[in-house]
Amino acid sequence: MNNKSFFITFEGPEGAGKSTQAGVVMEHLKSQGMDVVKTREPGGVSISEQLREILLNPSSTISPRTELLLYAAGRAQHTSELIMPALKAGKSVLCERYTHASLAYQGYGRQLDKDLVNMLNEVATMGLKPDLTIMFNISAEEGLGRVASSDRTFDRLESENIEFHRRVREGYLALAAKDPNVELVDATLPEKELSKEIIKILKRRNIC
Repeated sequence: MNNKSFFITFEGPEGAGKSTQAGVVMEHLKSQGMDVVKTREPGGVSISEQLREILLNPSSTISPRTELLLYAAGRAQHTSELIMPALKAGKSVLCERYTHASLAYQGYGRQLDKDLVNMLNEVATMGLKPDLTIMFNISAEEGLGRVASSDRTFDRLESENIEFHRRVREGYLALAAKDPNVELVDATLPEKELSKEIIKILKRRNIC
């Protein structure tokens, strides 16, 4: 059992399987005796969940800068209300999407100023950085195909054109290449095989 608390984020394009694998990691860490909180962005707390509804609603018309600011606002509330208190209480936090998502989607996808995105991330998180980011690598086409084969309707971002989603994926790969706390995994692997690879990473990083 590891008595240290960890902040682990799960990042990647649409349809990569982040939610499924975050659930697997949560159960594994709990089986090791760790106290774990699983959350998501946008969302995680009441105000941020309300912003999520606005951001992902297919009928919402939102300018790129407004989108960036709404994500930052949701992250600021989420970080101060849930993530930081949980970590201070000795709990490990698993979060589906965090700061890398804003860089990938708004910086690369929307082609906004990446320095501006970084600055807003810093303000929103008060400098909090994940101990580890599991980044899921899958092509835009395959990821969106998975979403299309599910029972739900595309949200506002999933409905963007394929070029947008290709830029997002390229952004994620660029971020993974320069951040030593990012571990890139092949999201096209069978679900159980991918889970095993992620658990290996956790062990190598002395998390469990």
